[in-house]
Amino acid sequence: MLRWLVAVVFALAALPAAARSVTDSAGRVVEVPDTVRTVFAAGPPASILVYVVAPEALTGWPRALRDEERPYIAAPYRDLPETGRLTGRGGEANLERVLALRPDVIIDFGSVRDTYIDLANRVQAQTGIPYLLVDGRFEATPHALRLIGEVLGVPERGETLARDAENTFARIDAILAGVPESARPRAYLARGAEGLETGLKGSINTEILERAGARNVADPGDGRRGLVQASIEQVIVADPEVIVTWDRNFYDRVWRDPLWGGIAAVRTGRVYLAPTAPFGWIDRPPSLNRLMGLRWLAGLFYPERWTGDLREEARAFYKHYYHVDLDEADLDRLLEWSKGRAP
Repeated sequence: MLRWLVAVVFALAALPAAARSVTDSAGRVVEVPDTVRTVFAAGPPASILVYVVAPEALTGWPRALRDEERPYIAAPYRDLPETGRLTGRGGEANLERVLALRPDVIIDFGSVRDTYIDLANRVQAQTGIPYLLVDGRFEATPHALRLIGEVLGVPERGETLARDAENTFARIDAILAGVPESARPRAYLARGAEGLETGLKGSINTEILERAGARNVADPGDGRRGLVQASIEQVIVADPEVIVTWDRNFYDRVWRDPLWGGIAAVRTGRVYLAPTAPFGWIDRPPSLNRLMGLRWLAGLFYPERWTGDLREEARAFYKHYYHVDLDEADLDRLLEWSKGRAP
């Protein structure tokens, strides 16, 4: 009798787990386990999405957290292993590494173009692990949160976060409804130590500027998108009223560089250094972290219209999204350079 019971137990354990069909953002129908306990994040944007919605499911960070980032992540998740990434620049995670972690599902958050669909189909076929593609565009954020909340078995959490994102968008829309396009600030995103890499209007790297109500001066007018290398002459001609960067080297030197000194944003002290811990408020990566950056930028672009205290907004966001209570010193470090400087 005992042997029979043991045989039954082993037979049941060998059966495939109960599954359900999920339609991802690319329209792919993927069979995922009824209960998803572990997730391999295909890249940094996906790791933030999973961490925000259900941190206990995250198997690791694509890149291990740096010392300055660790205080802004809840203690149980600061030392998760570095897993590498399957997508984006420097994709170095091999499939053996993925299989060794034995995740219940792989999630990618970002583009759902054919290149990423092909990768998802190939990895899923080679590993047998369900692979979901989730649209990472700003406008799709509420849907992404609801989708992942359902997949990870925390629909209430996904719904709460989705509504928060919708409320943020609504606050900005209410402001912009009374501001004609011609009256919106002209902004430039300065990337890199020289400040001359930027994103064209409509690119994933700069959509946060535009969503917060600025006019991106890097607008070729022909629908092209993506990152480009500008010349200082082009920036001088564009003469942006606001410059946003996350590069401390550029921020430190722009005030002393005579070539930048005549640009309106520098003359008036409207060059702003975006916080980057634990993730960038503007980009790097383009994920849910941008929702905090959106609040920050709306306050910079429309200080008379955006109501709210940045310090308290940040404190609440980090608790709600990153599961961490920031003390005063943490907030001081985070916001030290975010308000620009006197001209």
